[in-house]
Formats: sequence, structure tokens, C-alpha cells
Amino acid sequence: MKEIALGILAALFFAVTFILNRSMELDGGSWLWSSSLRYFFMLPFLLAIVFYRTGFKNLQHEMKQNLSKWFLWSFVGFVLFYAPLTFAAAYGPGWLVSGTWQFTIVAGVLLAPLFVTVIDNKVIRQKIPLTSLFISSIILVGIILIQVPQAKTVTTDNLLLGIVPVIIAAFCYPLGNRKMMELCSGRIDTYERVLGMTIATMPAWILLATIATFTVGLPSWSQIVQSFIVAVSSGVIATVLFFIATDRVRDHQGKLAGVEATQSMEVVFVIIGEMILLSIPIPDPIALIGLIIIIGGMLLHSYHTTILGKRKNSSSPTP
Repeated sequence: MKEIALGILAALFFAVTFILNRSMELDGGSWLWSSSLRYFFMLPFLLAIVFYRTGFKNLQHEMKQNLSKWFLWSFVGFVLFYAPLTFAAAYGPGWLVSGTWQFTIVAGVLLAPLFVTVIDNKVIRQKIPLTSLFISSIILVGIILIQVPQAKTVTTDNLLLGIVPVIIAAFCYPLGNRKMMELCSGRIDTYERVLGMTIATMPAWILLATIATFTVGLPSWSQIVQSFIVAVSSGVIATVLFFIATDRVRDHQGKLAGVEATQSMEVVFVIIGEMILLSIPIPDPIALIGLIIIIGGMLLHSYHTTILGKRKNSSSPTP
């Protein structure tokens, strides 16, 4: 339950991303700056946190051991996650992007066969947790119900450009996160891992910023301020909270699916935030039913995760 609570708290801070990315696009800001500025602002915060907590020696050693994999999976988990999200914000409102993003709940469950567990020197390929997949699918129904009324107001082109990049991001984020957890195997903490992934993706963000400079010019002061807020809220606070939660249950696919499903709460937070900050209308009855289904699915995931924890504890030998 602690991990579920951390996931929901992370979802609250993650919601800032979808609201402010859309706000920046409405103000004329480029997605190239929205994506790169977030990670530029994240870097000094993470450097300070890691330096104060553990120093850089462990992270430096860990990255040297598998430098190519650090670059590969950091690129998948950060660049192929966030660049498509900011691109999609140029073509669709926050509710569409954040709603489609919830496909990552199912995507994360479907990725299980790509990972293995070593028990007594035996390599065992992980299986898709069917109960978790079923519960995640219920949440997905709620997401679709939220989308249906709003989708009527969006053109087909904008619908595709606002959805397809997000589906790519929905697979890449859990894939990159899980591969990095597998690679690090608990040898460094979450703060060090997020810092290492941010450093590994700096060349990509610098490239995007360079392209932006020569195509759309420098970012406005408003975009810089909003990107800073996104960096602190979503990039540092939410990412670290979410990675801590997933890292704690990384060896159990069912519990991991439950934690990843907490991201569905982002839709609720985004709708409330856009109503307050961007003056979108109150959701209609169908969307409200979708919200109720999402919350119900989250409660089911929490209950299922609790049952799994009790079974594990009851099967453990008494010390």
C-alpha cells in the first residue's frame, strides 16, 4: 500500500506536465523547448541531491561498467518518452494526451515476457500477470469513456498526432525504467539512477535545443518559467517518487503492475487542473462515469496488491 500511495502522489505531480505542456503550446511555445528545458532544469537539482546524499563515486562506477546500456535504455526511458509527449501536446488538449498516456498501464503489463528472473541459478522468463492485466483493462475502459465525448471536437489529423506519439511513449517509459532497474539491480539508489539517466540523455536534449534555436528561436520567458515548474514537479519529485515505488516491487510483476496503474489518477488530476487553470468545461456524465471506473480500478489494484503482499508474508519462514 505504501508503494501504491507513492504512485498516486507521483501521479499528482506528473499531472503538472500535461497541463503546462498544453499551456505552453497555447502560448506559442515549441515542443522542442518544452522537452529539452525540463531536463536542463532537472540536472542541477539532481546533481545537488546526489552529491549531498551519496556523492558521485558509486554512480560513476556503475555507468562505466555498462555505458552503452545506460545510453540505450536512458534514451528509451526518457527521450522516447518525453519528446513524443510534448510533441503530442501541440496537437491535442491535455485530457487527450494524459488519457492516451494511460495505455502505459496495459503496456507495462504486456512487457513482462521481455524480462527474466534468476532463481537458484535458473533463468526464468517472467509471465504476464493476468489478474493485473484484467484490472488494468478495466481502468482502460474508464479512460476510453473519458475520451469519447471530447474526441468529437478534435479533427482526425489532430487525433492521430495527439495519440500515436503518446502510445509510443506509453511503451518506452516502462520499458526504459524496467531495463534500468534490471541493469542497476539495486546497487545504486533511485536518485542516482535518475541522475545517471538524465546525464546519459543530455546529448539528445542539447541536439533538440540546438534545432529549436535555429528553427523557432529562443524560448519565451513564460515557457522558461513553466518548464522550470514541470522540471521540479514532474521531472524531479514525481519521477523520483514513481521510481522509488517501482524499484521496491521490481521483482514482482503483479505488484509492479499495480504501482504502474496509479498513473491512471493523472487523468483525474489533469481534468481538475485544466478546469481551474485553462477554463475547460466540467466533464459530461459519460466522462464522470469513466472517472468512477478509473478510481474503482485503482481500488481493485490496491486490494490485489495487498492480497499479494499478505500471501508473500504468510509463505515466508518465521525468523
